[in-house]
Amino acid sequence: MIRDRGEALLVGTPSDAEISRELIGTVYRPRGRGFRLLLAVALLGTGVLFTCITITVTVGIGTWGNNIPVGWAFGIINFVWWIGIGHAGTFISAILYLFEQPWRTSINRFAEGMTLFAVMQAGLYPLLHLGRPWFAYWLIPYPSTMGTWPNFKSALPWDAAAIATYFTVSLLFWYFGLLPDFAACRDQAPPEARVRRVLYGLLALGWRGSAQHHRHYRLTYGLLAALATPLVLSVHSIVSTDFAITMVPGWHSTIFPPFFVAGAIFSGFAMVVTLAVPVRRVFGLQRVITKRHFDAMGKMILCTGWIVTYSYIVELFIAWYSGDEAEVYQFFIARPFSHGSWVWWGMMLCNVGVTQLFWSRRFRTNTVLVWFAALAINFGMWAERYVIIVLGLQRDYLPSSWGDYLPTWVDLGLFGGTMCFFLLLFILFLRYVPFIAAWEVKELAHELRHGHAPTGVI
Repeated sequence: MIRDRGEALLVGTPSDAEISRELIGTVYRPRGRGFRLLLAVALLGTGVLFTCITITVTVGIGTWGNNIPVGWAFGIINFVWWIGIGHAGTFISAILYLFEQPWRTSINRFAEGMTLFAVMQAGLYPLLHLGRPWFAYWLIPYPSTMGTWPNFKSALPWDAAAIATYFTVSLLFWYFGLLPDFAACRDQAPPEARVRRVLYGLLALGWRGSAQHHRHYRLTYGLLAALATPLVLSVHSIVSTDFAITMVPGWHSTIFPPFFVAGAIFSGFAMVVTLAVPVRRVFGLQRVITKRHFDAMGKMILCTGWIVTYSYIVELFIAWYSGDEAEVYQFFIARPFSHGSWVWWGMMLCNVGVTQLFWSRRFRTNTVLVWFAALAINFGMWAERYVIIVLGLQRDYLPSSWGDYLPTWVDLGLFGGTMCFFLLLFILFLRYVPFIAAWEVKELAHELRHGHAPTGVI
């Protein structure tokens, strides 16, 4: 829907000096007691993570709850969940940039940071799941004197290539977009912050804001956006084929690639909302991250949520129409009524039921309600991965091999630890990096003041 130009992004269209003071100034604000407390909690949880990693590496993955037949469990569940969370950052930054959607301007920077930190958590799990993570370099096609090469029929080299590519392109895209704001941090550093001025000056790579710099910047940024866009489709499609190439009931399906891509964007936007609401409140960014942003993100959640709901319906139909007894049992009996079925019902409630609330614009623009709904969706998408992996493996073709799964404290420690490590990286990002693209906000404010703002704001 087309909105009025003056309401596009900023309320009152502040001056460039006000924007710099409000956005760039966040890196020079004094640390409060809340910051130190949250940082301490994140550090404590990160310590638990590395303790559990040490136990896993020294003792082995027998400390996990994996068993026969559930050979894949928390390790792969959390890997897929974290990778999915990172998708919204690339979508907001690259695809919406190419489609010239100006509402992305106020949220793209920390969405990109969220992507990087989520991919870092995801990369831990395949390494640990190897059992011997010190042999992880075997997944790379390096010149081997023994003539051994990765087995490209295995899903592990696919995941390694997907994570490496996704992280590299996302890091380049994120860092290149930061150059003008690093230069602004350098120029606005107080006299006593000499170390910061030097550090930000090095990170800015000599940016001076000349016409030539801007011309090269736009060309390179557009090329990186075009390069990052296919990753939204390819990375989670590769992750989905980890399951689709097998013969496990409920996995062997061609619907998985689009299903996983839509679910990744769905969970990614939910995480963006989860982070944006407290950041907006703590830093007082109501003029920059407006309710119109939450309205737009709510529409994306509603759209991708319905694709996920449609996929659930199609899965049930395919299982019934195939006439395969194992498929029918898996979808209509095992998942809703076997051990751990409460996760299936929670998935349906959060991903299907809660999503319908986003039909209401009043709901989409209520930041408190949207935040709780986003939390529910985050749990629902984690539950979906649990249902696919654990409930799918608990009941396979042979009843004699059926078994139940329970996570151990090491499983729970790794999962909770990665969440704390993610929080730690995000806190440091908010503290030391301009997490709003100030120069893009200035550019849009200039267009608003002169009546040249884009009219295609959702």
